[in-house]
Amino acid sequence: MDRIIMPAVSVKGEITVPGDKSISHRAVMFGAIAEGDTRISNYLMSADCLSTISCFEKLGIRFTMEKSSNSVTVHGKGLQGLSAPSEVLYTGNSGTTTRLITGILAGQNFGAVLDGDASIRRRPMKRIIDPLRRMGAGIESEKGNDCAPLRITPAPLHGIDYLSPTASAQVKSCILLAGLYAEGKTSVTERALSRNHTELMLSGFGARISSEKTPDGWKASIDPGVPLHACDLCVPGDISSAAYFMAAALILPGSELMIRNVGVNPSRCGILEAVRQMGGRIRVLDRRTQGGEDAADLLVSSSGLHGIEIGGELIPALIDEIPILAVLAAFADGTTVIRDAAELRVKESDRIETTTRALRAMGARVTPSPDGMIIEGGAPLKGSVIDSCLDHRIAMSMAVAALAAEGPVTIKDADCVGISYPSFYSDLEGLRIRG
Repeated sequence: MDRIIMPAVSVKGEITVPGDKSISHRAVMFGAIAEGDTRISNYLMSADCLSTISCFEKLGIRFTMEKSSNSVTVHGKGLQGLSAPSEVLYTGNSGTTTRLITGILAGQNFGAVLDGDASIRRRPMKRIIDPLRRMGAGIESEKGNDCAPLRITPAPLHGIDYLSPTASAQVKSCILLAGLYAEGKTSVTERALSRNHTELMLSGFGARISSEKTPDGWKASIDPGVPLHACDLCVPGDISSAAYFMAAALILPGSELMIRNVGVNPSRCGILEAVRQMGGRIRVLDRRTQGGEDAADLLVSSSGLHGIEIGGELIPALIDEIPILAVLAAFADGTTVIRDAAELRVKESDRIETTTRALRAMGARVTPSPDGMIIEGGAPLKGSVIDSCLDHRIAMSMAVAALAAEGPVTIKDADCVGISYPSFYSDLEGLRIRG
């Protein structure tokens, strides 16, 4: 369904964004293979995270859900407690579900088939197939194209020391989860640190897992066979979701917005550093730790922004926020260069191309590159029709850009935001100040 976004004068008020998507996925997965009942509060009830629950229900795990309070109890059965599914495990649009659950399934004594929607069937799985095969896993791409559907067959696993060519939390997590079922220690080294939710949360569940800086990069290691034990978790707000409201407050004059209880894990909050470099005013308040994860309140005020260069080790910490950073760059003075972000080409859409096309349609000056884009800021944005390409992050980013455009913007297939943030449009509408 399409949606028309009208310009706004400013945004003001206070908001609490939904629970972190990455943490919600992992809480269910780790709770399922832990012993006892894991209680999760502020769980993200989005399409992606519900796909994870659906897959584990097919693997014999029972859940108690209270959607009105966004709470989930996972009735875990331990490392060896999963059951053979009687049907294909459908992961929907969720790359996190697909890649992480593959690591768990590789260590089971039964087979399974994983499949997803058209987007998942295009996303590269060779990055997990190759290291899992090195561990001895039986895994095949049914179409022979290194994409889903994936067929996993039982095979004994052995630990490996893997140097990952890509800083990817999904790849790292898949291998570490397979390492729980392997003979011998498993380690993954990345040249730049990707988000470390898996390491933090597995430690909380009782796994023997460590992380250290080495001459080759960041190395995470896990010992096999250590039982996981249930725990209670409160999921902080998703900084990727908060980023859209941060951007709206930064670009609309006279705005001031308080965003409560946002996860500010250092491996995840590169957006805060990028905004600081651009001259944005964001105050991090009441920093605290909950369930091993850092959280804080963010006070954001309208700011005069300037172009910067974004690349290197900062990219893994803000990879999902690059479309909204491109929107900020379109309103900034000067030129912003985004590089080292080729990973964007294999997300839910080719986000380099989809972001470029959408911003150009609104009048922005954007040039794509193989691993990023160049945005010349300052051109006024106009009303237009934008194709979301069924990518939730494109739809939400362009909705924010529309607030500061000179006319209405129509976003096609706008309801794709349900993948990560079902109430996004109503939350945005509640904060806008009309002219």
